[in-house]
Amino acid sequence: MPDGKPVIIGGGPAGISAALALVGRRIPCLLLEKDRQVGGMCKTVEYKGFRCDIGGHRFFTKNKEVQALWEKTLGREFLVRQRLSRIYYRGKFFYYPLRFGNALAGLGLVDSSKIIFSYLKSRAFPLRPEVSFADWVSNRFGKELFNIFFKTYTEKVWGIPCATLSADWAAQRIRNLSLGRAVMNALGLKNGGQVASLIDSFHYPRLGPGQMYEDMCRRLSREGGEIRAGQEVMEIRHDQGRITGVLSRNGDGGQPTACSHCLSSMPISDLVKRLSPPPPDAVMQAARALRYRSIITVNLLFKTRTTLPDNWIYLHSPEVTAGRLQLYGNWSPGMVPAAGTSSAGFEYFCFEGDAFWNLTDAALIKLARQDLAHLKFFDQEDLSDAFVVRYAKAYPMYEDGYDRHLRVIKEWLGQFANLYCIGRYGQFRYNNMDHSMLTGMLAVRALLGEKVNPWSVNPEGEYIEEKRGED
Repeated sequence: MPDGKPVIIGGGPAGISAALALVGRRIPCLLLEKDRQVGGMCKTVEYKGFRCDIGGHRFFTKNKEVQALWEKTLGREFLVRQRLSRIYYRGKFFYYPLRFGNALAGLGLVDSSKIIFSYLKSRAFPLRPEVSFADWVSNRFGKELFNIFFKTYTEKVWGIPCATLSADWAAQRIRNLSLGRAVMNALGLKNGGQVASLIDSFHYPRLGPGQMYEDMCRRLSREGGEIRAGQEVMEIRHDQGRITGVLSRNGDGGQPTACSHCLSSMPISDLVKRLSPPPPDAVMQAARALRYRSIITVNLLFKTRTTLPDNWIYLHSPEVTAGRLQLYGNWSPGMVPAAGTSSAGFEYFCFEGDAFWNLTDAALIKLARQDLAHLKFFDQEDLSDAFVVRYAKAYPMYEDGYDRHLRVIKEWLGQFANLYCIGRYGQFRYNNMDHSMLTGMLAVRALLGEKVNPWSVNPEGEYIEEKRGED
């Protein structure tokens, strides 16, 4: 093996899984994490006994290796939870995935008739070519239902018109769901023996997703892996088609580290910008063209329990600034300090460094209280405290043309025989958690000489939370 040992950049699900796979084969490795806390976007933030996710993370997989790793790590701390998610629109709740009878009853006869007519029209005259998110959803649900249930929420999340969001995102996140299937499901019918629907239960760590990855890192340390938290990678050095080392810092100056292999889960655009010598201008331009959406969670803490049964609620009402509401005590009782307490995590989406991102915590808490007053889900008098969590570069943006930019980057990075891009950010792919873990595991197998490719995980945009079919 060349000088140094394998270096993993990023201590999220992909990076930690790769590190565990290496030490499981008795290969020492070094994991560098920019944050002081491991888990990446799957970390759990604690404040006065209240815990919150960043985005909410369900543990569900069709992969037996990933499932076994989760169960081995947490054992009885790995809870089974029932899923309930609803859409809040026009002062009413609608189940998600959409249930035909519930949706039509909530919208009334006039809007229901428009939805059915629009759906039939979309099936008879689909939009071609199917380029944007708006095209994809309208072809499967009709334009009326797209405008009612998808447009407002999607534009809150992404900050761009649905017409400029790629159809690839819809294909990966809501594949195989349609109004037609919802109708058949409601009537007890099946479409060729298969009706796609989302899972109705999932696993969840008792103390939040961060518990999983913190426990994995404790095992990693015991088995010979080295973890350096608070280390931001500033430079990735290469020579003659190989990554030779990385330069990281923790505020006390740079620290060079030689590496035999580099497994990178940092944003691929940042990876390109930190290569030394730098790549050609065309590759740099492609990296600058890729954008990520950031998330801010404002957690309102209450001295009473919630009466809402949901894990999370999609806030499609345009009068509310927040895009989604998490009810963490419904994910696990361990997410709140006592049975008589609760929390409501309002999620806001923005770009790192924009005016919304730079709002003070006090201003954000005031906005969340205004949204709460409009929704009337809790009494303001029961509010005891609040805290804010910011997470930059949370979601890769599938804007029109993103795939061309990513292809330019991938082709140029392909020259490095010992570089493996893994995870959601490393591959600029809206992966679920288990898919990210699999990219890390496959990278280790490739490193050891197997003919596998980490980029092959989830190439068809399969929706990971679709129920398993019968064997």
